[in-house]
Amino acid sequence: MALNIISNYAANVAHRNLSASDEMATRSLSKLSSGTRVVSARDDAASMAIGARLNATTQALKTATVNVGQANSMLQIADGGMATIDDILVRMKTLAVQSSSGNLSDTERGFLNDEFTQLRDEIDRISSSTNFNGIQLLGDGGDVALNYADLNTGGSGAALTPATGFSGFGITDNNLWASDGEQDGVTDNNFSVSINEVTVGGGGTQIIMTVTANVDLTAGADAPLTQSIDVTDYLTGGSKAMGPGDSGTLNFDQLGLTIDINDNFTDNVDVVGAGTGGNQDFGVAAATAFTIGGAVINASLTTVNMAADNGQQLPASIDFQVGGGNTANDRLGISLTAVDTATLGTGSAGTGTALNAASVDITTAARAQATVEVVTTAIDDLQRARAAIGTYQNRLDFAGQNLASTQENTESARSTLMDLDVAAEMTAFTSKQILVQSGVAMLAQANQMPQNLLRLLQ
Repeated sequence: MALNIISNYAANVAHRNLSASDEMATRSLSKLSSGTRVVSARDDAASMAIGARLNATTQALKTATVNVGQANSMLQIADGGMATIDDILVRMKTLAVQSSSGNLSDTERGFLNDEFTQLRDEIDRISSSTNFNGIQLLGDGGDVALNYADLNTGGSGAALTPATGFSGFGITDNNLWASDGEQDGVTDNNFSVSINEVTVGGGGTQIIMTVTANVDLTAGADAPLTQSIDVTDYLTGGSKAMGPGDSGTLNFDQLGLTIDINDNFTDNVDVVGAGTGGNQDFGVAAATAFTIGGAVINASLTTVNMAADNGQQLPASIDFQVGGGNTANDRLGISLTAVDTATLGTGSAGTGTALNAASVDITTAARAQATVEVVTTAIDDLQRARAAIGTYQNRLDFAGQNLASTQENTESARSTLMDLDVAAEMTAFTSKQILVQSGVAMLAQANQMPQNLLRLLQ
């Protein structure tokens, strides 16, 4: 080969090999620093695609495992509520057996029945309040709301405004207002307000405020529930007369309602009291012009309806995602059974006497004896629902075990494709480091070769 100074073939060869060795060392270093065999698609496109899918599956299975744990927690809450209801039913049966005995008088049975009734109400309270993240577990929720649209202009309760003294309404007995004996929703439950001038003995008058509640307690017609409060003292000059800025609350506890009032309430009572023979009563169907502060009020519009809260209904089934796919086998449906007094006692066929039936009490020996059977059936109904909860819990345990095993094997498969054999790669990296160092040395030697030609020019 001719000797020349224009082109250094040896240096070019050394540089090319050094560049290749440096690139291989860099790739090896990236693998060692990341811990994965496939850093980019250029390393192994097929393995990268499969590994990405396996990684997505692994992460989905981890989330599914969390879902199984949440489902178990939910069922544990339901089981805890049922355990408490079971204790209540045992006590109710004890009371029924005690009341069945002929050594008691009706007075003592009345005392026992008072506790029996309270315990029955407690079952409904527990069943309506037991939930998991807003999901009802043992029965329909008791939460209801006012239909506030009724208070707007033209609504059925348009007269119940701050201008007439009514600044707010509150529901204190959700279970009462959520009653739905006709099974047609709670929107037919409502209350109306009236303020009337009434004549009392001796020719005097009183101003009486009455709230009339129409609640769908049972199947068929229900008699309205009413509660009245004497508001005569709210007249101007009375002991409870309200001035500017004053406020108060009227508690209609028998109806599960509170009504907030402001200083205009006194003006309202004054208008009613100024009438003759009730011709300016507030809240009557044929009210005459009712004027407060110069404004004419249609005083017949005093009815407010209830609105259903559909989110508080017991769901027929809850689907938990226990797999990483989108098939029916990736979901587990959990069916919930109501254990309120409307369901307990009806038996497996649903034809028995419900615990909340009007005939179920222990006021007499005969009724108490019949109630023993109802409570016994209620206990069986509860145990049937509780056994179903236990069945789902056991199934979820096995589902969780399967998820753990699948996740482990999927992770192992992904690891085989993607994870780096550190020992082998470190050996390769050491070799590439030696090549880089050798290449640098040889390139230096190649760059020195043209220097030898200078001697010929001396």
